[in-house]
Amino acid sequence: MQQVLSIVGAVLILVAYAANQRGKLGRADVSYNLLNLVGSGVLAWIAIDGRQWGFVLLECSWALLSVPPLLKRATAT
Repeated sequence: MQQVLSIVGAVLILVAYAANQRGKLGRADVSYNLLNLVGSGVLAWIAIDGRQWGFVLLECSWALLSVPPLLKRATAT
């Protein structure tokens, strides 16, 4: 089950990245940041469960970096 979840998490991040590279989503777009937050959150949870501390650091950082643009967008509306 963890393999399926890790693939889903990775795909979410890659979809955001590909959309950004193709000019479909900008770094400030809610969809871009939600894809990154959910994808990295799933991967962080799996890394924590597996005690893979390097990946915990990477994925938690990735998730946390997605939060400020979402908060900024939420307070702007």
